[in-house]
Amino acid sequence: MLTSEDLAFFSILAGSNSLAESARKLNVTPPAVTQRLRALEEKVGVRLIDRSGPRLRLTEEGSLVASHSVIVSNAIESLSEALADRRGSVRGHLRIAAPHGFGRTYVAPVVDAFAREHSGATATLQLSDHPAALLVHSYDVVIHIGAPGHLDQIVTTLAPNPRILCASPKYLDAATPISVPTDLAHHRCLAVRENDEDVTLWRFKGPRQETATVRIDPVMSSNDGAVIREWAIAGQGLMIRSEWNVAADISEGRLRQVLPNWTLPPADIVAMLGSRHGRSARTAAFLAMLRQSLKPPPWLVASTP
Repeated sequence: MLTSEDLAFFSILAGSNSLAESARKLNVTPPAVTQRLRALEEKVGVRLIDRSGPRLRLTEEGSLVASHSVIVSNAIESLSEALADRRGSVRGHLRIAAPHGFGRTYVAPVVDAFAREHSGATATLQLSDHPAALLVHSYDVVIHIGAPGHLDQIVTTLAPNPRILCASPKYLDAATPISVPTDLAHHRCLAVRENDEDVTLWRFKGPRQETATVRIDPVMSSNDGAVIREWAIAGQGLMIRSEWNVAADISEGRLRQVLPNWTLPPADIVAMLGSRHGRSARTAAFLAMLRQSLKPPPWLVASTP
């Protein structure tokens, strides 16, 4: 009869390209992995892995065992989490995904603090250009900036984050004045192509709640917001960026806000959770620490004279 230890061992083999890789993951020697695999195959009476090629390949029986290994592993993890939650204990592995810039600056320090405070837990931070596209059920927390994802996700707002139209003083001092959004049609505009939204359609709401929509023709664009910010600071044109990303630049004079009486759709900072992960003690503890670190928003505190 297979044990949970057998299934845990085989799931590591199934996720590796070679026995040597499996040995590194298990912190044992390759001969030890080979010996244990042979014992496992003798126990079930069939070959589980085809070792004839340069890479490990699962046999049909091996694929069956691997699929059940995942089911059993998830069940054991869920039971351990439920018992830990009953005790109020923060344990297990915390998986977080976040955008590159925001994650590096504001999420990574909180992950560090979380690991220091909860020695019984481990953590992984995955930085991505598109964290919202990652599967929520693969992560405990997905930090996202902008409109939340699917309706089946638990979404909690962590901090407000207006979008700001801005440009460098160098550009604005040499350009024609901008008093209403339609004036932007005669200016150099920069666009960040970070996701599937129409980034060339800029929507504004005026001081009397009137709306204005401007279709821009970007003179320069990039999928990296940091690049667009540097271009704007260098005087290449106007851009729309999140407040968290440009508050310090505006405070220190590298950028100047344009049309301050006109607002853009906000890009609030939210956490998206899977229904199961949303109940774990480690997720609740991390979110509490992250939310506390963002109150008040540190980019506003840092930019206050």
